[in-house]
Amino acid sequence: MLGSYAAYPTFIVFLAVVVTMVLTMVLMPGFIRFLRRSAIGQQVRDDGPETHLVKQGTPTMGGLVMLVAVIACTLLVGVPTPEMFLLLGATVAAGLLGLVDDASKVMHERSLGLTPSAKLLGQFAIATIFVLVAVNVIGIKPTVTIPFVYTFDLGILETVLPVGEGISIPWLYVLFVNILMVGMCNAVNLTDGLDGLAAGTVMVVMIAMAGIAFRSGVLEPAVFSAALAGACVGFLWFNSYPADIFMGDTGSLALGMAFGGLAVLTKTEVLSLIIGGLFVAEALSVMIQVFYFKKTHKRIFLMAPLHHHFEKKGWSETKVVVRFWIVSGMLAAVGFALYFATTVAG
Repeated sequence: MLGSYAAYPTFIVFLAVVVTMVLTMVLMPGFIRFLRRSAIGQQVRDDGPETHLVKQGTPTMGGLVMLVAVIACTLLVGVPTPEMFLLLGATVAAGLLGLVDDASKVMHERSLGLTPSAKLLGQFAIATIFVLVAVNVIGIKPTVTIPFVYTFDLGILETVLPVGEGISIPWLYVLFVNILMVGMCNAVNLTDGLDGLAAGTVMVVMIAMAGIAFRSGVLEPAVFSAALAGACVGFLWFNSYPADIFMGDTGSLALGMAFGGLAVLTKTEVLSLIIGGLFVAEALSVMIQVFYFKKTHKRIFLMAPLHHHFEKKGWSETKVVVRFWIVSGMLAAVGFALYFATTVAG
């Protein structure tokens, strides 16, 4: 941490926002120029809204600059704790997975990159390593709490491997965290379909998570959350409508994995479903649409994910984005309020 400023954690958290915002805004223009010279651009879905066809060829993989800014900021501003390295490791690993996916799309000039099974395999591997390190190294308890209701012990079904001092595998908790982290990873990815939508909503969510981490006394996750929020702010300068660059799967998969990891380290696994409720709704809209269409050959939504449904209803892209930001802010506020109430009551 920055020497004499270590005694002022609030300042450190706000500094993380500013540093990543500035780094992202400084590095992004050069990266955009490089992508344009290299003809590296987004491949748009043929079955998407017709208004999106003009986005074909827009530079993508902007999430790479966001990751560089977050890594630089956390190493400069934060303390090299196991929590920080675990969060960085999972986020960067998911970002690299997304980078391979983005590169595959560009090379083959199609809107689909890696196969769904390949992406899921990589995501589950990252989530599994994350939860095992969280439990065995950091000491995260394999419990899940529904605020004001009950705390479930998911460590009742456990295997201890005779390696070193023993590696605990709480099977039920590992399964739960895998579903949470991989689910959030793909939910944020699905949300990244309009200019500024994913960056704006993740920014709001990360501000709430920084507040929760700070309130719970774990400074490094608070700094990390703040750094991600700042990167989203800086990225929005270039991603607002009409976008000069997209974050690609490099950014969306990394941000989703980071959100899931933060939920585990702050023990807000259930509350994260409220704080990130917009992402959950986007993912559910796709699942419901696919399931209903297979059963009836009819559609519930005009188009999935949910943001495209409202576009089809005649809302402008900017109206959908701003209103989704508002909804995300409301859900994040409710989630934070519930967390605050539980800490006061506790």
